[in-house]
Amino acid sequence: MTNEINSLNESNLTTLPAELSPPQYDRDRLKPRIVHVGVGGFHRSHEAFYTDELLRSDESCDWGICGVGLRPADQKIASILKEQDYLYTLIIRHPNGTIENRVIGSMIDFLMGCDDPESVIEQMASPDTQIVSLTITEGGYNLDAATGDFNWNHPEAQHDLEHPTNPKMVFGFLTEALKRRRARDLPAFTIQSCDNIQHNGDLTRKTVLGFARKQDPELAKWIETNVCFPNAMVDRITPVTTDADIEYLAQEHQLADQWPVTCEPFCQWVVEDNFSSGRPKWESVGAQFVPDVVPYEKMKLRLLNAGHSVLGILGSIHGHRTIDGCVSDTLFATYLRQFMDVEVTPVLDEVEGIDLESYKDTLLQRFGNPNIKDALSRICLESSSKLPVFLIPTIQDNLACGGSIQFATLVIAAWCFYSDKQADQDGNALEITDELKAQLHQAAVATRKDPLSFLEVTEVFGDLIQNERFTKQYVSMVETLYETTDVASMMERRVQTSGEVN
Repeated sequence: MTNEINSLNESNLTTLPAELSPPQYDRDRLKPRIVHVGVGGFHRSHEAFYTDELLRSDESCDWGICGVGLRPADQKIASILKEQDYLYTLIIRHPNGTIENRVIGSMIDFLMGCDDPESVIEQMASPDTQIVSLTITEGGYNLDAATGDFNWNHPEAQHDLEHPTNPKMVFGFLTEALKRRRARDLPAFTIQSCDNIQHNGDLTRKTVLGFARKQDPELAKWIETNVCFPNAMVDRITPVTTDADIEYLAQEHQLADQWPVTCEPFCQWVVEDNFSSGRPKWESVGAQFVPDVVPYEKMKLRLLNAGHSVLGILGSIHGHRTIDGCVSDTLFATYLRQFMDVEVTPVLDEVEGIDLESYKDTLLQRFGNPNIKDALSRICLESSSKLPVFLIPTIQDNLACGGSIQFATLVIAAWCFYSDKQADQDGNALEITDELKAQLHQAAVATRKDPLSFLEVTEVFGDLIQNERFTKQYVSMVETLYETTDVASMMERRVQTSGEVN
């Protein structure tokens, strides 16, 4: 074995060992049929992985991906991917310690919208482009939580209305590109959300049409008639890349990959078969195309994503640092399972082909994977956008039907404590990244004088403060937590009384 480190690029592909599973297909024949906005770890472990899998199995397939970054912060990944000819390594870590490695070759270009918006608009408007897909996170849809409508007060939204050919927001890029396609008599592309949001296609349609109507009502009518926005449920746990991942490839495989991606082996993609002008045959490599995604979305968001937030917030206060660390703690594993059984399962719809008990068992196994060190700081990123989608709807459903709310309400009380102290119960500082961090902190600090102040952040909680049953439970919990700072004892009490409807 040589100790020489090989750079990851096109010219070195043929020299890479088989255990790195480099692509054998001809990347020169690929066309940028997919333009993807928001190239993070999840996109590279999910849509790009499925596309790479298809390219390996179908010699006639020519679907390549052009990545797009819209923020200056995307410059780093743009530079690294360009230097590596848009190749990267996917490190798949199994619970038993087995590691699979695969060099992904489905991405063939990367454009920076903040540096050269014209290049992005023209790529979207190109006849080659058939799908524009998105992972822009919950906050990227620019909705006013109080009204559910597009937030026109955002300065970038105002900018894009005034400067349609020099946009900043994704909606500005999409509408200008679609305007050019209409003018050139080209078919519309599909706009495909890959974000963890229920009804993500419907939401994307609402935001795109809302923006387009304000900018060009006639274009909005054309979009409404011609552009498809398929709903989808996406799933693969993909923690943030660490220096240890880079070092692993260098030490074990003599490969210099500046930004690999680590993920779990489980991968799921359920998609509504509703496309404007064609799509890859992803179903041949494991994706599932269905007429109605809603039950699958709701199951996943309410169980997996909400489960992550339950462990993330409670675990952070207790002093845990990773999801697997939480699940290895019997109290946390039991609390999560009872939250899923007692509060989530009763308000889920029937999901065809899914055994819910087995699905929940699998979630605990996945969360407990000791080789996926998913940091709670990542899980808690932008909780103000996540909890209104993942957790609060379960509370609302149970309030409506008289079900239990104690497990989820403790998470909200703990989030108040978390936002106030910004430290765990031992005083260790927590890494908090949230667009509403300052507002949440201010509202949480006021809890000492007004126990309901945190719930007054209507962008997050809507009118939940008006529900007496919820506020009574919440105030009791938040006062106890501030008095004792012992979240574990409060969790223990919930576990012991899980059969009671509060």
